[in-house]
Amino acid sequence: MVKEIYTWTKAIVFALIITFICREFIFSPVLVQGESMQPTFENNDKIIVAKSSKIERFDMIVFHAKNLQENHIKRVIGLPGDRVEMKDDRLYINGKEYKEDYLQMNKESIPMTEHLTGDFNLHDWADNAKVPDESLFVLGDNRRNSTDGREYGFIKKDSVIGEVKIRFYPLKEIGIPK
Repeated sequence: MVKEIYTWTKAIVFALIITFICREFIFSPVLVQGESMQPTFENNDKIIVAKSSKIERFDMIVFHAKNLQENHIKRVIGLPGDRVEMKDDRLYINGKEYKEDYLQMNKESIPMTEHLTGDFNLHDWADNAKVPDESLFVLGDNRRNSTDGREYGFIKKDSVIGEVKIRFYPLKEIGIPK
């Protein structure tokens, strides 16, 4: 009986250690709160973020907000050294225009004479109009209702918790978000 209890205790402790290591260093579940990424993510969606991913342009990331009391989910638009500009609802990075297909549903919901994203450039936040080293520029997909880089400027890379890899709730939306 003692041997049986010892075996079970050892297995449970081992499982807890593996779970702790995975959650701290490899991946973590996150609850989406707010409307800033609609329709890509809805309020109360549940996602998994990978903590060891290399962050690239247009990746969706979760990061600690500057006030450190909450986490935000946004899309990476500018990497260190990038020049970012929005003009006439068109995104330009380093002078090259980029299509933002993930915004199509939001664009269809507004009158054709209006813009989803107001004009801006990085002169508003950076002396040399570039994303600083060790920083990122992020925007929400719901551009008309998102507190993002247009409000608070750049985020530090070390505030990033991880890259969004999969949505696991709601069940009908399980999969890799685009």
